[in-house]
Amino acid sequence: MGNLEVSKLNKKKDKAHYIHQLIKDLEALDMMIEQDLIEKSPIRIGAEQEFCLVDQEFMPKNNSLEVLETINDNHFTTEIGEYNLEINFDPLLLETDCFSRLHQQLKYLLDKAKVAAAKHDTKICLTGILPTLRIPHISENYMTKIKRYEALNEAIKESRGQDFFIHIKGVDELNFLSESVMLEACNTSFQTHLQVSPDNFINTYNWAQAISGPVLSICTNSPLLFGKELWAETRIALFNQSVDTRANSFVLNEKQSRVSFGTHWEQGSISSIFKDNISKFRSLLTSDFDSDSVTVLNRGEIPKLKALNLHNGTVYRWNRICYGVGDGKPHLRIECRYLPSGPTLSDEIANMMLWVGVVIGQTKAYEDIHTKMDFKDVRSNFYKACRSGMQTIFTWNGKDISAKELVLDELIPMAYRGLYKIGIIPKDAEHYLSIIENRVKSWNGAEWMVKSYRNLQKTKRPFEALQVMTSYMYEKQEHDYPVASWSLLKEGMSSHFDIKRIVKHNMNTKIYSVDEKDSLELVSHMMKWNNIHHMPVINIKKEIIGILSWKDIEDCHQDELLVNQTVKDVMKKALITIEPDRPIREAKMLMEKHKIHCLPVIYKNELVGILTSNDLLNV
Repeated sequence: MGNLEVSKLNKKKDKAHYIHQLIKDLEALDMMIEQDLIEKSPIRIGAEQEFCLVDQEFMPKNNSLEVLETINDNHFTTEIGEYNLEINFDPLLLETDCFSRLHQQLKYLLDKAKVAAAKHDTKICLTGILPTLRIPHISENYMTKIKRYEALNEAIKESRGQDFFIHIKGVDELNFLSESVMLEACNTSFQTHLQVSPDNFINTYNWAQAISGPVLSICTNSPLLFGKELWAETRIALFNQSVDTRANSFVLNEKQSRVSFGTHWEQGSISSIFKDNISKFRSLLTSDFDSDSVTVLNRGEIPKLKALNLHNGTVYRWNRICYGVGDGKPHLRIECRYLPSGPTLSDEIANMMLWVGVVIGQTKAYEDIHTKMDFKDVRSNFYKACRSGMQTIFTWNGKDISAKELVLDELIPMAYRGLYKIGIIPKDAEHYLSIIENRVKSWNGAEWMVKSYRNLQKTKRPFEALQVMTSYMYEKQEHDYPVASWSLLKEGMSSHFDIKRIVKHNMNTKIYSVDEKDSLELVSHMMKWNNIHHMPVINIKKEIIGILSWKDIEDCHQDELLVNQTVKDVMKKALITIEPDRPIREAKMLMEKHKIHCLPVIYKNELVGILTSNDLLNV
């Protein structure tokens, strides 16, 4: 949506006016196509870089507006989260050394941002999902204080009518409720744009859909969320659910999510894609309009299709059709939205070159792809890649093939042919595509993170392991070493910065809990079997209502008392608790003051962990 001034669409008169503008935009688009006004050549590329702002301990830092003001450059804009910013790059002609020039522009602008951020004691991190993000960071308190984000949040919440239920199952499983669209702020992408001639747009778009899974499998870089090991590209699952306007039900009335891969091959005209989106998804926002697009076109000017672009900005296809005007000429683009940020600038440009090269390098064998592949196989390939990354087995061209084999044997050679055909210099093509080849033979960002995180957890609690891992990611990014060359982090590796330890660093989240009505005999054996000295007692709302210690059970003395009693009869109801963000020394002092050996850790009235005297031995 850029810097467009928008508001929530709710008044009847405003809705009627907006819909009129939207219909006129579609009419104007069809007229421009019929009159051959849409630019066919030269072909241009573009990109958007989203990045995270972190403090000296690599935690999210919510100061984007202050950093943005210091940068003072129109290439930069805000994101919904106060710990994110975005760069919009100048379009480049797809020719000769455009990819290395984009790399230089990206480095120049990021360096500019780093200098500005440093003045606010802030660093910049490139990653699909920042590993150190925590549940508090997705509250509305961290939303950027700009009207359009508030309007979008209110419109989607109103349309949905209930909280967002997030369920992602990978190696671990994540289940929780969120009250806003701030989950979107977890995701940072490197969005790439390719201008496409209107004469071959539908065929090219379908081909871009077909290659999405194989391309993404090599580029995955978001395996962790809130310390959970989920999908290789968890961004996809999270974004699918974070702006979903559908209410939860068993059938969902067969509605499609606003974030989607699509449901079918595209056919017909270019405007058919827009019309399909408008038919499925109601308009949420509006803005001010001077005159309708048909009137603008009839007086010899090129319309910006403001209403259409506003609607298009609230429908998040992973391959999105975009209309724009540059140098007074209208054009059409495919925006590839599924590529994550990071791990380095070199990796990002390599990802972009692979995608662009394969799109324009489409061979005759894959022309009219909609007649040769089942769309459900293509969509399945995409979500398999999201889950499994480079370990994916694809259904491709009538057979099963591994991601690595498909990329090495078919897609990289196809990309070379496409890039050479368009005039990309061999030096650039070989440099960036060799980064992809080396990654296939080594690991991508997702695999490096998972393996390193597992190693670090052998000697550290998860939260500290995430901080240490993020600090090493940052160091590698600063040198722009492609991820395939990174060494795995080993157990025992420590941070190069001072960690201000809080309760979350030391608390144990893998805990048993019981109900007050449970048999005391059973619970006593559970504690004995698992060497547990303190057992929290919670109710149906996950609120802690008591604590049962091994001493409480020993005080019962006789076995017959254990048989006849429940947890409620023995548990302590007077509780001393602490929140996960409190300094660890405060927890230690609290336990010493009250002469207790266990502190339940509470967030929003829910039990999230347990801190015992054993957890404080090294404090």
